[in-house]
Amino acid sequence: MVDSLKVRLIKEKLFLLTIAVLTIATVIPLFHILFSITAEGLPVLLKGGWGFITGTLAPPGDGLGGIGPAIVGTFILTFLASLIGLPVAVLTGIYAAEYPNSRIGRATKTLLMIMMEFPTILVGLFVMDIMVLPMGSYSAIAGAFSLAIVMMPYVAVYTDESLKNIPPKYREGAFALGLTRAKVVFRVLMGLARKGIMTGILIGIAKVAGETAPLLFTAGGASRVYFSGLNRPVGAIPLLIYNLVQQPYANYHEIAWGASLLLMVIFLALFLPIRLSLKEVKL
Repeated sequence: MVDSLKVRLIKEKLFLLTIAVLTIATVIPLFHILFSITAEGLPVLLKGGWGFITGTLAPPGDGLGGIGPAIVGTFILTFLASLIGLPVAVLTGIYAAEYPNSRIGRATKTLLMIMMEFPTILVGLFVMDIMVLPMGSYSAIAGAFSLAIVMMPYVAVYTDESLKNIPPKYREGAFALGLTRAKVVFRVLMGLARKGIMTGILIGIAKVAGETAPLLFTAGGASRVYFSGLNRPVGAIPLLIYNLVQQPYANYHEIAWGASLLLMVIFLALFLPIRLSLKEVKL
């Protein structure tokens, strides 16, 4: 009996040790990325100063200049993509949760899962065909539309899963009070599922804020000109980084590291405060 107990204790400790090792192995790459970007990018920001944030790209081999147009373009593209994609995505998630057994509901859920794994570069090609070529130019609205398509499945799936995780008693109680389906969904269930839904929204925004592939065929990447209209090419930090690292100039590689750090800071500044401020609803 004593030997059996010792064996079980040893197995438990080995299991806990294995979980701890695997957890550390999982987070090490994340911390390595954060450390590398900070170590390489911080000296560039200190060297470039405020001009690195507000200025325009320097000539090849001649200083740093700035990435102001790319920063502004990233915010504009993310805002427009959210404006286009979030309402559609949330409503799609609600429909999938409310009618899971209908033919359209099942097809919607399947399509959303496919879109989450769909190569984003193909989304860029699709938008180029339906918007860029007919317009005859790269544009901010085409870039935003491609990012909206990339964003929607993440938000919709999180909305669907968050609503499904609410115990049925809350829905039944709301219906028992005489509320319509719309009021039950938007006044009761959405409030209970807000943490999961907001998590999906944040993940969707973070996803498109760092996307490069769709913008290659839609946005154009104006790195020396600030935003000048929805029908004009626009810059973006990920697109700028992609273009700079392919150049043979040392100063462009420095700018790419600085831009990477700024992109990481923008993401963390948007994601962490909102995510930490959300209070979990006890069900």
